[in-house]
Amino acid sequence: MNKQQLIVELQSAGLKLANAEIGAAGRIGGAGPSDHKAVTVGDTTVMIPIFNSPAASSPYTVKEQKLQLNGEDISTVAFPSEPKFYSLTTSDGIPYKQIALLHSKDVLATTVLQTCIRYGDTATSCQFCAIGQSLAAGRTIARKTPSQLAEVAEAAVRLDGVKHMVMTTGTPSTSDRGAAYLTQCAKAIKAKVNIPIQAQCEPPDDFIWFERMKEAGIDSLGMHLEAVEDKVRANIMPGKATVSVDYYFQAFTAAVKVFGWGQVSTYLLAGLGDSLKSLVEMSDRLIQIGVYPFIVPFVPITGTPLAHHPTPRSEWMFALYQEVGELLQRSGMSSTDIKAGCAKCGACSALANFEGK
Repeated sequence: MNKQQLIVELQSAGLKLANAEIGAAGRIGGAGPSDHKAVTVGDTTVMIPIFNSPAASSPYTVKEQKLQLNGEDISTVAFPSEPKFYSLTTSDGIPYKQIALLHSKDVLATTVLQTCIRYGDTATSCQFCAIGQSLAAGRTIARKTPSQLAEVAEAAVRLDGVKHMVMTTGTPSTSDRGAAYLTQCAKAIKAKVNIPIQAQCEPPDDFIWFERMKEAGIDSLGMHLEAVEDKVRANIMPGKATVSVDYYFQAFTAAVKVFGWGQVSTYLLAGLGDSLKSLVEMSDRLIQIGVYPFIVPFVPITGTPLAHHPTPRSEWMFALYQEVGELLQRSGMSSTDIKAGCAKCGACSALANFEGK
């Protein structure tokens, strides 16, 4: 089994830990991909599901720093250590790890607004999202202030060598969809520490926000489709589906003009019901206008409506990665050229291994 196949397998099947205390704690609940743990397999750090139901029946286990398949050693593994900044508290008394978390081995990630207008109502909520779980459990706070984020970012860079930062947000009721607050936060962070930043939000009502975000110090932008077929969008994320794919493409086109070709990306969650053909065609359409299609296998999160939804088969994911990887190769687009963000990190996906670079 080569590295491509192994990473695809692990992200679909998950991983059982013989000792649940190994290495830094994983991530449970919250916005974005969750129920994962950072694992370094050989020389590659990836996020692998360990806390959900598929992982409990995985044929992959870890014992004494060895990755095993059905009890046979197949690779060495390591776990990134808990970062030093986790032990600190802000000047106003909030633990740093309630403000931002380490993702993979060198990425700082935060949800600046931990609430969302869509989350509390099943008629509008994204069925895969757990943004409210970490807030309800007291692992984070509802609103991170610009000064708190700047303080934590500076410490993460200085103490732990963090290389870039991701700021996402729950969708507020304002028409800018969080862009205004992300702009405030970026200004404060860049005034304190020189770290590349990706911001993530829904497309705002006025595309002038892209220029304001760029001027504030945001280096790359994520606006996430997640699903692509109309029927899947309406079923899986009924509130977000009211923002049409056509409007996303208007926003993508405007954002690429500001941030540059390859510096705008979108999550495509594979395994929610979209066909392989639809995902490949959407990826091709995105690449043609300069947007990086970040393909990520769907991972069910405990406590969400899709907690028992199956993960995509590894063979299906491998075929999808191959086709999208070929599109990226032909275009010359690569995750390594992205300045900051999820696609730059790549740990939640195996796509970077198929780019041919």
